[in-house]
Amino acid sequence: MVSTTSYLERFNYQLAGPEQGRKWIFLHGLMGYGSNWRKIISQLPGERILIFDQRGHGKSWKPETGYASEDYADDLYLIAQELGWDKFILVGHSMGGRNALSFAHKYPEKIEKLIIEDIGPDPQMSAIEYYKNMLNSVPTPFNSKLEAKEFFLNQWPSLGIAHENPLILGQYLYSNMEDKSDGKVDWRFSKEAIMATVIQGRAKDAWNDLRMLTVPTLIIRGEQSKELSREVFQRMLASNTRLKGVEIPNAGHWVHADKSTAFAQSILEFANH
Repeated sequence: MVSTTSYLERFNYQLAGPEQGRKWIFLHGLMGYGSNWRKIISQLPGERILIFDQRGHGKSWKPETGYASEDYADDLYLIAQELGWDKFILVGHSMGGRNALSFAHKYPEKIEKLIIEDIGPDPQMSAIEYYKNMLNSVPTPFNSKLEAKEFFLNQWPSLGIAHENPLILGQYLYSNMEDKSDGKVDWRFSKEAIMATVIQGRAKDAWNDLRMLTVPTLIIRGEQSKELSREVFQRMLASNTRLKGVEIPNAGHWVHADKSTAFAQSILEFANH
């Protein structure tokens, strides 16, 4: 990093809420972006909140290398330092949860409380093939947003690739389509960054990081999640006395999107006690 340059300027970010409010940072999941949290931050009045597109995602910088959880954690550390945030509540969904766990392991002094949404610590090498098939099944670039929308609404669900609800996943993937300078429509994120993140993140066993957590931590699971099984969820809670758990009914992997009110209430209750 060049010392005369703002590190935060590399990222597409948004600060919300009063400057004197309690500080929160939200980390989105794989192929996501900061705005995925807008339903949640609207339910946290009076709080000071940072959301941003993590490296390789959305409109943020997309370096060719550096997609291990530790790299994402270091980004967050430098961003917090630049903002002058000594301590904050950290929330991470899926990949963002893994990155948040890595951050808590490296920089526990920065965290007031940690919230991990619907991801476990087990390595999952099968995820590499899953995401490779997913990305390769989408015939990018499209000629228009309409063509992309038609694919994700009508063709994508019938491919049988999605582990979770294919209609919801299709909408999520479509939200990552953007107009390019050549007139075509293609991914907002870097495909290479996504695969590097999966390969480096899912190959790691994070149980030790979980067991060594020294900060109060909430694990949130969607009742219908196929990403985090109930058995692994319960093992996580038993691994460290600092961990508490909430299972939200009628929610899948995207708990904060499926049941935004219940999710917001759960994280506020945890933050306030």
